[in-house]
Amino acid sequence: MSFERRDKEVLTPENTIIGFIGTGVMGKSMAGHLLAAGYPVIVYNRTKEKAEELLQKGADWADSTKEIAKKANVIFTIVGYPQDVEQVYLGEEGIVTHGKSNTYVVDMTTSTPTLAEKIYHAAKEKGMYAVDAPVSGGDVGAKEARLSIMVGGEKEVYEALQPLFNHLGTNIVYQGKAGAGQHTKMCNQIAIASNMIGVSEAIVYAEKAGLDPDVVLKSISSGAAGSWSLSNLAPRMINGDFEPGFFIKHFIKDMTIALEEADAMGMETPGLALAKKMYETLAQNGEENSGTQALYKYWQQ
Repeated sequence: MSFERRDKEVLTPENTIIGFIGTGVMGKSMAGHLLAAGYPVIVYNRTKEKAEELLQKGADWADSTKEIAKKANVIFTIVGYPQDVEQVYLGEEGIVTHGKSNTYVVDMTTSTPTLAEKIYHAAKEKGMYAVDAPVSGGDVGAKEARLSIMVGGEKEVYEALQPLFNHLGTNIVYQGKAGAGQHTKMCNQIAIASNMIGVSEAIVYAEKAGLDPDVVLKSISSGAAGSWSLSNLAPRMINGDFEPGFFIKHFIKDMTIALEEADAMGMETPGLALAKKMYETLAQNGEENSGTQALYKYWQQ
């Protein structure tokens, strides 16, 4: 079955019921943008309290993923780990297991390319349209609807979903077939991993040299050393703010996937391996639920 959009309808608030599964640090803001745009939104999260703000704004609650599968015709997911993704889509209460034909399913979790392909084929057999669309930009990008969205799947499905993606991000790029979005996210995480080491080292060095790190940032953040992490996460390090925009435990998960994919391609990734080892040390010391900027603490151990 190839994609064939029903009478070429655009997905509008009048013909769309959105299901949103996963209302954590990222998902809460993302679902909120869709709700603010006028779309009916049904939410599900393992911990209902994390959805309370959305419910107060007008979202409806579902008691299970199965309920969302039966009610929504566009379903977004952003959960924790690949095993969670597989359960949400293919488990006994799963979206694909109970979903209707012509439903769009969009996994925005950082997961494995292999699982993305598996979900795509399972959805296709049910007459559903699946894309993998992981994001980058952290809690700030989610709150400001400025996420980078990397999409894998059929191009026509990506184009049909574009109006919805536009409410979530500003850099939305079609990367190719199913799994391509997840492979692109691995490139993103590989680049961030070594960059975070450099950002942390720079701040610690500035402090040990007796410099004012805020003033140092004024010089280096707009030069050749500039990066999103330097501009957005270094100030948090300096201020002792280690609240999660992105959890260390989830970054370790991402780096593990990237290392496994690179190994399967016969590629050596020494920078990525070092970053993972450093973050694992932090997690072992109780920092797994801190934000990735807590790498700064590695030099305090």
